[in-house]
Amino acid sequence: MGAGPGPYSVTDRLISMFPGLTANSYRETSPATYDYNCIAWAASRTNEWWEPSPDGFWPQGAPRQYTLKAYADAYTTLGYQPCPSGDFELGFQKIVLFTDNRGIPTHAARQLESGKWTSKLGPDVDIEHATPAALSGQCYGLPALFMRRARPIWRWPIVAVRRIHALVYTFLRGRR
Repeated sequence: MGAGPGPYSVTDRLISMFPGLTANSYRETSPATYDYNCIAWAASRTNEWWEPSPDGFWPQGAPRQYTLKAYADAYTTLGYQPCPSGDFELGFQKIVLFTDNRGIPTHAARQLESGKWTSKLGPDVDIEHATPAALSGQCYGLPALFMRRARPIWRWPIVAVRRIHALVYTFLRGRR
C-alpha cells in the first residue's frame, strides 16, 4: 500500500481557485496572515483589516456599506480617482476593485511599479500576478472599477528606469 496523495501545495490550491493563474504566472510574496486583507493591501496598509463592518477599519468619510461606491469612496480618501483601465501609466499607481454578480465588492488588487499586480488573498498569502483577469472567476467575480492616483514625484525616476529596462529587454528578446 502506498502512502496516498500528499498534501496539496499552495500552488495547487491557488490554481484550482483561480483558473487564470498558472504555476509560472504568479509568485508568493508574503506569508499568510490575518493582520490585513486585500482591501487594506491594495491601499498599501498591512496593520489593519479594512471592512465596512463595525469591527473593521474603514476610512472616515466613506460610507460603511458593501457597495462598489462605498469602496471607491474609501480609496478616494487616499487620493484615488476612477480611471478607464488597468493599463500601466508612468507616474500613476492603480488599484482595481472586483465585484461578484450582485455587484458586491469581493477583492482589491494594486498595480506595482513593474506593471504587474499584487493581491492579498483573504487571510492567505500575498501574490504577484500578471493581470487582474488572472483572479477573475467564481471566487472574486470580475474587475469592476479601476482607480489611480499620482505616484509621489520622488518615485518617478526609478519607475521610469525599471519600465524602460523592461521594454528594452522585451524588445531585444523578441528580436532573437
